[in-house]
Amino acid sequence: MSFRETKPTKTNLINLKKKLQFALRGKNFLEFKRELLILQIKNNFENYKNLRKEFFSLFRETMLKLNQTYKEMGKNNLSLISQISTIQYKPRVSIGIIKEFGISLSKINYELIKEEKLPAYSFDTTSQYLDELIELLKKFFELIIFLAEKEDLMLNFAFDFKKIDRRINGLENIIIPELQTDVKKIKKILEELERESFVRLKKTKYLINKKKIKIGVD
Repeated sequence: MSFRETKPTKTNLINLKKKLQFALRGKNFLEFKRELLILQIKNNFENYKNLRKEFFSLFRETMLKLNQTYKEMGKNNLSLISQISTIQYKPRVSIGIIKEFGISLSKINYELIKEEKLPAYSFDTTSQYLDELIELLKKFFELIIFLAEKEDLMLNFAFDFKKIDRRINGLENIIIPELQTDVKKIKKILEELERESFVRLKKTKYLINKKKIKIGVD
């Protein structure tokens, strides 16, 4: 309950000071947490940029190899081999949650199981680029999953930073100034009440002494 709704007392003032101290400690803790988060972002951002660069380089190389394979084999033949290859390759993907840097992150478990069978195509009727394309695609899928995990980490860093920054701004610009204003107002009111009380006591003492003197004269 605000002091505006009740008569200001020393207890109100003490409680408000405690709230103010708690808000200030909370702001300091959040600022410390924000600094740690900024450090984590800096430490991971360079690695993330290099990983993106590597990914787009591999993506370009894979697309060029795919285009070369299309030119030699035709899209229909390559699509047919791709469908038959599902007999030989069995991808398994599962998504779990791990805790890293105090943040819940998605962990993608990817495994490409290769059956012990002959290739789904003959070497004399296929493009010379096909085997290279298959190896590139294997690397591509592994890298895209790794990049997805890193992007999830960076996004969580960004969301956490925004959330902490919003709380600090709320404490710094709204809650703490309001508490400081309330403390000053209560202190001012209590000081005025003390002065009024002192004046009343002094006046009462004066009247009592005056009355005593009058009674003594009579």
